[in-house]
Amino acid sequence: MSSPARAIRGEATDALGVRQNARLTAVTGFVLVLLLGAEGVTVLRVGALIVPHLVIGTILLAPVALKLGSTGWKIVRYYGHAPDYVRAGPPPIGRRLLAPVVIVTTIGLFGTGAALMVTGPANTGRMPFLHKAFFAVWFLATALHVLLHVVRSLRSVSAEVTAPAADALPGRTGRAIALAATLAAGVGLAAWSAPYLSAWANAFHH
Repeated sequence: MSSPARAIRGEATDALGVRQNARLTAVTGFVLVLLLGAEGVTVLRVGALIVPHLVIGTILLAPVALKLGSTGWKIVRYYGHAPDYVRAGPPPIGRRLLAPVVIVTTIGLFGTGAALMVTGPANTGRMPFLHKAFFAVWFLATALHVLLHVVRSLRSVSAEVTAPAADALPGRTGRAIALAATLAAGVGLAAWSAPYLSAWANAFHH
C-alpha cells in the first residue's frame, strides 16, 4: 500500500533530510496560519481586543522563529551546495522572488510589534508607523505566499497526520515534540509579557 507521503509530488525523489525539513516547514506553517487567523480577528477591533492581540502576537514569536529557521536551513543548504538540496532543486522563480519579502517583512512586523509592546503606548515615535507599514506589505506578500503553497502544504500536513506508523515519514515524533515545545515557548513568552499588557489595556480603555 502506498504511503500518503508518496502522493506529494516530488517528495518521494528527495533525500530524507530534505523531505523531513520540508515536512516540518509545512506543519509549522499550518499552525501559523491558524494562529494568524486568530490574530487577524483581533486586528479588526484592535482597540477592544488589544490584550488578545498582544498575547497571540507574542505566542506567534516562537513558531515564526521555527518557520524562519527551517526555511533558512533550506536556503543555506541549497546555496551552500549541499548535494541533497541541490538535487532537490530550487523552488519556482516566483517563490524565490517572494521569499525575501516575506522573510524581511515578517521580521520587521514581529520585531516592531515586540518593541511596541515593551515600550508601551507612550511610544509615539516612528515605531507605530513602521509596524503598520510592515503589516501592509507583509499581509500582501504572505497572502500570496500562502496561496502558492496551500495545496502542497495541505497534502503534506495530511500525510503527516494520517499516515500509519509504518508509512510515516521518519522523524514524525521529533517534529511533533519540536512543534509542541515551540508552542509552549510561545505561551511562556506570553506569560512573561503579562506586566506590559495592563498599560496597553488602560490606554485603549481611556
